[in-house]
Amino acid sequence: MQEVSHTETSSQKSQEVFQVVEHLFRHEAGKLVAALTGIFGIEHIELAEDVVQEALARALQTWPFYGVPKNPAAWIMRASRNLALDVVRREKVFRDKEPEIIHRIETESSEPDTAIFPEQEISDDRLRMMFVCCHPLIPAEAQVALALKVLCGFSVTEISRAFLTTEAAIAKRLTRAKQKIRAAQIPFEIPAGAELARRLDGVLQSLYLLFNEGYKASRGDKLVREDICLEAIRLTRLLMEHPASHQPRTQALLALMLFNAARFPTRVDDAGNLLRLQEQDRTRWNRPMIAHGMFHFAQSATGDEFTEYHLQAGIAACHCAAKDYESTDWRRILSLYDRLRAFDDSPVVALNRAVALAEVHGPQAGIEAASAIQNHPSLESYYLLHAVLGEFESRLNHAPAAADHFRKSLHLAEIKSEQAFLARRLEACEHQVSARQRASGPTSKFSPSMS
Repeated sequence: MQEVSHTETSSQKSQEVFQVVEHLFRHEAGKLVAALTGIFGIEHIELAEDVVQEALARALQTWPFYGVPKNPAAWIMRASRNLALDVVRREKVFRDKEPEIIHRIETESSEPDTAIFPEQEISDDRLRMMFVCCHPLIPAEAQVALALKVLCGFSVTEISRAFLTTEAAIAKRLTRAKQKIRAAQIPFEIPAGAELARRLDGVLQSLYLLFNEGYKASRGDKLVREDICLEAIRLTRLLMEHPASHQPRTQALLALMLFNAARFPTRVDDAGNLLRLQEQDRTRWNRPMIAHGMFHFAQSATGDEFTEYHLQAGIAACHCAAKDYESTDWRRILSLYDRLRAFDDSPVVALNRAVALAEVHGPQAGIEAASAIQNHPSLESYYLLHAVLGEFESRLNHAPAAADHFRKSLHLAEIKSEQAFLARRLEACEHQVSARQRASGPTSKFSPSMS
């Protein structure tokens, strides 16, 4: 029995260590990679990643026996520092800069549990890394993958699952992005002046896409990837805290993210089924997060800058401010969508506007607005177009037409929770059609609208 008890205790300790290291990997690895890249040079970004990975691996090996240190993050920092020193002394590529690099990374506190890199220095290095990852020379699809890998500590496997592609495809994107960094000699710096304004837009767009991928996954089993959304929020906060990028548009994007993230607890039910906005329990929305969003939304109004992030945040704020679905200020939302189309005349924005239009002027107005964009090439495989039209037809009590749209939407949907939701809506419409056929007799069995 003692043998079993000892084994169970050892296993429990190893599991606790694993959880601590996993947390550090997610929350500290990106900071350390950025700090070491600032020392090694951006061309040695992979070396910085390898050093931090090795330090985390050593923690997994030694902490089960010696216990978790008082300050685990400082331990990882020091282990990374010592490994970096070994690399610098061993690799010929660092010969010219060896004294300078060693001096920078040997400077430390005498206290073993104290961090060796100042927090402000780490924040600046992470911000520099963010501008590197989102440099316009790097392809857009690789920018988000690189940010997840380098800044957020996501593994290649996690990134491939997030974007529903192969690990090989993600690895290729990352390799090409790093090759581009080296070939173009992209500087490890926060740009200034006009260059900052141009580059900031790219960074904000990457963070926006990163959040959206987590908020509504492209494919797979899970509709929401909260971990990706929270990383996007964390990086946007970091961006906002630096004077160079503390801009109204950054505040507006952060507000938008917080408003949407506040609804996480109610977007799906306990079984993972999608819940529409009118079905969500608003008492479970994260009110402190909404309050923070309102604060940043107010801050975004300073100055003359006005962006699509301001308008999208305004729409999200209307939803968050309404005590229930019935009291939503749809006229205000419709007005904001009208203004948003001046920034983004995409069919997706037009479809969202059609939803607001239907709430203000009725479902027939929504059908007319949605039908006007129905033949747009980008909507050919967009399941939400048919889902929205199905809802409009259902509200008009046009069950056969609604069933047709839900059937098309179900065929196009790729997320399991959305498929389940659409299957339920289709079943309800088909049941309604069958009931009407039974009530009107057998001659209505071959209704043209159901052909």
